[in-house]
Amino acid sequence: MSASEVSIKGYNNDCNDYSSVTDKGSSGAGKVDAETALYTELWRACAGPLVTVPREHELVYYFPQGHIEQVEASTNQSADQQMPVYNLPPKILCRVVNVHLKAEPDTDEVFAQVTLMPEPNQDENAVKKEPLPVPPPCFHVHSFCKTLTASDTSTHGGFSVLRRHADECLPPL
Repeated sequence: MSASEVSIKGYNNDCNDYSSVTDKGSSGAGKVDAETALYTELWRACAGPLVTVPREHELVYYFPQGHIEQVEASTNQSADQQMPVYNLPPKILCRVVNVHLKAEPDTDEVFAQVTLMPEPNQDENAVKKEPLPVPPPCFHVHSFCKTLTASDTSTHGGFSVLRRHADECLPPL
């Protein structure tokens, strides 16, 4: 992503944001730079409103059998070839160590790379209900969607947008 001037206003409140914002070198705890906030909002728009991603330090369960089945499917393993059995439990309690929101370069398909660390105590009855980590600051990013048509384009390389959208998203001339 190339650097550009972006006007983003940040505010701290409960945004019901349950996914992590990857901090790319901003100084200070809890600070997020404009480029990271914009990338995160763009990733969310592409992923859709039903996608949730765990935040760093959150407790989650990892299901090895489901992972093995996905590996089998993606490597085109035939049904008669079996993946090795590792005597793993059906679920493993883990802590989220890192979250990276990414996109496949060839297809623009978005995905999250989540790094997990197994918890030493796997007794689910002994697990205390922990409060969720403090949510990252929410940023208000102005955006709009427009399906381009032939009449939107011009010979000088511009396209038409509603004035309201231009006033919200673009800096004044």
